[in-house]
Amino acid sequence: MHELSIAQSLVALAQQHLPADVSRVHAVTVRVGALAGVVGEALHFCYDLATEGTPLAGSSLRIEDVPLVIHCDGCGQDHQLAMPPVFRCPVCDVPCGDVRQGRELDLASIEYDTDEDAPP
Repeated sequence: MHELSIAQSLVALAQQHLPADVSRVHAVTVRVGALAGVVGEALHFCYDLATEGTPLAGSSLRIEDVPLVIHCDGCGQDHQLAMPPVFRCPVCDVPCGDVRQGRELDLASIEYDTDEDAPP
């Protein structure tokens, strides 16, 4: 289950980007490409474990699925492929290996409150 190491890396990366005066983290959003090899349910489970004892404890993990998109030199267009992929242009039916989207595993955003956001 490599999702645990991914979750630990996400938590470490998110902590690096939190301001010093963060009072509560609400959510962390990640973009996961279709070819990233990440199982969303496993990542959610591991995220909860990885956030224990950190400022991110109790926050939710949001996963934005990124579809696989290839570029075909034959027709000059980008095409979204279904999974499991067949790397052929759905229009020209020629092999295409130019992946334009779908390998992402990115920390997209962090929603949090700071001490300044707290009511007086």
